[in-house]
Amino acid sequence: MKCAILNNAASIIVSHQHPSGDSTPRREDIEVTKRLVEAGKIMGIEVFEHIIVCYKGNHYSLKEHGKM
Repeated sequence: MKCAILNNAASIIVSHQHPSGDSTPRREDIEVTKRLVEAGKIMGIEVFEHIIVCYKGNHYSLKEHGKM
């Protein structure tokens, strides 16, 4: 969020990598996403998407799967 604040962002897209090759979100991924969304609401910065990617080329959109 610090980078978003310093750049006067209205929204952000979050992503991270799962080196295991499995892009399925872990419980911690979902919890962190929910915390980021709530923090964003307080600061007026929309968390537009959170995507998990892996080296096998597959990805998982938490937004598409209703996890945000």
